[in-house]
Amino acid sequence: MAASSSEKQAVVIGIDDSEQSRYALTWALDHFFPSPIFKVVLVHSRPTASSAVGLAGPACAGAAEVLPIVDSDLRKIAARVVETAKQICVSKLVDDVVAEVVEGDPRNVLCDAVEKHHAAMLVVGSHGYGAIKRAVLGSVSDYCAHHAHCTVMIVKKPKSKH
Repeated sequence: MAASSSEKQAVVIGIDDSEQSRYALTWALDHFFPSPIFKVVLVHSRPTASSAVGLAGPACAGAAEVLPIVDSDLRKIAARVVETAKQICVSKLVDDVVAEVVEGDPRNVLCDAVEKHHAAMLVVGSHGYGAIKRAVLGSVSDYCAHHAHCTVMIVKKPKSKH
């Protein structure tokens, strides 16, 4: 007999607006779902409007007028990311799915989601940054591999052959 949704262990899958993220989600669904023992928790980290505006933030003249517009755009992007991820789940016949959009740095948001849901596994995509970009931008997958309190699966999309 299958466990009820509340008894299932969570697999947190980090999602964003990238091809790598969609690949990681699809890969995880193809290899682990549908499952009678796991539920999918999709987590999208939405930046704050002020962080998205960056250096031209609140000190910049006119920033007060720009922030609500940026915030609205970020909300629309988040809704699109979640809807796309849910459609991928539906196409793979996975219906035990919860989606969350959390404002903040993706590294912290994903590790916090692991704790909140007592996740058995965290799945993230790899953007494949080189050493310099990884040093400047930071690697979400690397951070999660070292700080998440569960198994972390980093799914890397194979390079296409020319």
